[in-house]
Amino acid sequence: MQKRNTLFIIVALIVGLSFAMTPPQKKRKTGRRTAKTEDNRVYLVHADVLSYDQYKNPDAQILDGHVQFRHNGAKLFCDSAHFYEASNSFEAFGHVKMFQGDTLSLFSDYAYYDGNDQMAMARFNVVLKHRKSKLYTDSLNFDRLYNIGYFFEGGKLIDNGSVLTSDWGEYDTKTRIAVFNYDVRLRNKKFYLTSDTLYYNTGNSLAHVVGPSNITSGNSHIYTENAFYNTNKEYSELFGRSVMNDKGKSVVGDSVYYDSKNGTSEAFGNVIFTDSVNKTMLTGDYCWYDENTGYAMATKRAVAIDFSQKDSLFMHADTFKIFTHNINTDSVYRKIHAFNHVRAYRVDVQAVCDSLVYNSKDSCMTMYRDPIVWNVNQQLLGEEIQVFMKDSTIHRAHVIGQALSIEQMADSIHFNQISSKEMLAYFEKGEIYEAESKDNVQIVYYPIDDSDSTIIGLNYTETTQMRMFLENRKMKKIWMPKAEGTLYPLSQVPPDKYFLPNYAWFDYIRPLNKDDIFNWRAKKGGTELKPEKRREAPLQHLKPAQQNSTATTLQTDVSTPSTPLTPLTP
Repeated sequence: MQKRNTLFIIVALIVGLSFAMTPPQKKRKTGRRTAKTEDNRVYLVHADVLSYDQYKNPDAQILDGHVQFRHNGAKLFCDSAHFYEASNSFEAFGHVKMFQGDTLSLFSDYAYYDGNDQMAMARFNVVLKHRKSKLYTDSLNFDRLYNIGYFFEGGKLIDNGSVLTSDWGEYDTKTRIAVFNYDVRLRNKKFYLTSDTLYYNTGNSLAHVVGPSNITSGNSHIYTENAFYNTNKEYSELFGRSVMNDKGKSVVGDSVYYDSKNGTSEAFGNVIFTDSVNKTMLTGDYCWYDENTGYAMATKRAVAIDFSQKDSLFMHADTFKIFTHNINTDSVYRKIHAFNHVRAYRVDVQAVCDSLVYNSKDSCMTMYRDPIVWNVNQQLLGEEIQVFMKDSTIHRAHVIGQALSIEQMADSIHFNQISSKEMLAYFEKGEIYEAESKDNVQIVYYPIDDSDSTIIGLNYTETTQMRMFLENRKMKKIWMPKAEGTLYPLSQVPPDKYFLPNYAWFDYIRPLNKDDIFNWRAKKGGTELKPEKRREAPLQHLKPAQQNSTATTLQTDVSTPSTPLTPLTP
């Protein structure tokens, strides 16, 4: 009895020592990741028939008829299977189905499932359904640990009316983001997109394209290399100098935001709007356009460019606004407002003013508040200047209020001058052929000797109206009614006759080139046009009644008429 107790104690000590020497269990590494500590075995739930074939496949249990497995919350069904219990995996054949929760399902003709890596490799007629999205392919590996499906032999994703295809890609069922690469195509009823790389979020229907991409919608086309597009809201965010084209019009900018539903676009940073039909361009650091109303606005170093002629016209203003009237009708016309600090440059003509309005209905451009126009050696100014265009060239000009025309002569010292209340000029193919001055016309003119091109003298004239007829920019004939004038030899010109009272030469304001239009230079103090006080109607007042008179006489004070000009003699 004592010997038996001794043997029991020795065995107990050996067993206890063996447990003490056994190291603690660690998580078992299985290939590329660590298996979970919970039960990771694949369980066979049902099969109509179970058999073995020790010659053909000795490691597999051969299952036929309504086969069902379960593994970590997933249920798998198929017509038949080979179950490799030792490696915790199986092959599934025919009508393979995998269900994970209520939102994810996978269908295929064949699948291999590794329970250790939780990887399902589905082949042939594969369909991955997640919520309302469906992914079709012939080869898909679905990683249940990371909830990502990979396809590599072409795939098609259908989501909310959009169809997305590519050569290969992946879909994350957790983040609901799909990544498509190589020959990417996204199509829905509104647009068609091609790209090299595209990220698509099925949760908010947001597409992000990377690399050379083209988006076509009706007549509109967008080229971009970095853009976001919401297929539900039809809203685009374009970056990296993306280009939008629509019926001969294009917009490019550092960033462009386009709302297709509302028809509005907003662009920032080095924006260029080009109308190739009308040969115009609008640039700036900020632009806005509403295609439904035809309203557009540009600001921040805004420039309007007309390249319809041989030499382009560049015009800068603080802000440009375009208003479209009777849009989508045959009587459509537009008004362009430019304000403030308007400066324009073309090789043959330059201009400055405070604000400007162009009306395409009558092709009239009106310049307001101290407008000045230069052409070669001529300067024209007034309170308001109207320029009428025909076939993109000047047809007629009208200067209203305090009109002054100055021509600098070749010696740069003498100036021909005409002032009047208003002036009109008529053009043919861009060349002036007739000019007319009306009311209070004053003229300082230096006749030229044709034989040696020397100045004969100074001709000072005052009249009520004058018409000049020109040919090849040279005066051919002058007509005026009764006039009073004097021709002074150059040696006898009175000092006060060299310049008219309102003479001013604003060469220091004139734009020098297309880059100088950004440099605003105001008139020197005191040289601005002063508003002319309009002549008021005479006032009526009562004259005191004479003594002993019972009658009251109504007397009218009328301004004394101006004294007629006396003839000027040499």
